[in-house]
Amino acid sequence: MSESVKPVEGLLIIDVQAGHVEGEHAVPDAARLAEQVADLLDAAREADALVVHVQNDGDAGQVDEPGTAGWELHFRPLAGEVVIRKAHDDAFRETSLAELLAERSIRSLAICGLMSEMCVSATARTALDRGYRVVLPHDAHGTTGVPAADGLGEAIPAAVVSRVAEWALGDRVEVVPHAKTVAFG
Repeated sequence: MSESVKPVEGLLIIDVQAGHVEGEHAVPDAARLAEQVADLLDAAREADALVVHVQNDGDAGQVDEPGTAGWELHFRPLAGEVVIRKAHDDAFRETSLAELLAERSIRSLAICGLMSEMCVSATARTALDRGYRVVLPHDAHGTTGVPAADGLGEAIPAAVVSRVAEWALGDRVEVVPHAKTVAFG
């Protein structure tokens, strides 16, 4: 892990939706995660950086099914902030995210949100492959644990899954310990 030295130009908040941070389907330690994302959001807003709220359109019956209470964004976007809806893990896939970043000449991003090994990872990987500088605050992304499975192994705690997701992104991503260390400019 390193400390972020250079400011980033934009913030992607991935799938921080009510059903994932509130109630019975919330990820472990959801309140702490929401605080860290709020710190990033406050810093980005103060710096007048690009803020993109990514909202997953889950399948029927899922906690993030469009139109349900769980689908609603946890943080209310302000005027000028962008909401991008997606149907795939990768926020670049079949959305306007790439065009938006190009229009705004954004080349560096802080990425936070849910789920570490799925949507956060897929979006970060595509951003890296497209040449963006990506900062991933360790305390501002999360997920659920992996349940035990007969013949496959014991349960894996959510914190371990998140850390492995960071590690799997390789050495191009800048993992920083704390959201508070991320600067925008």
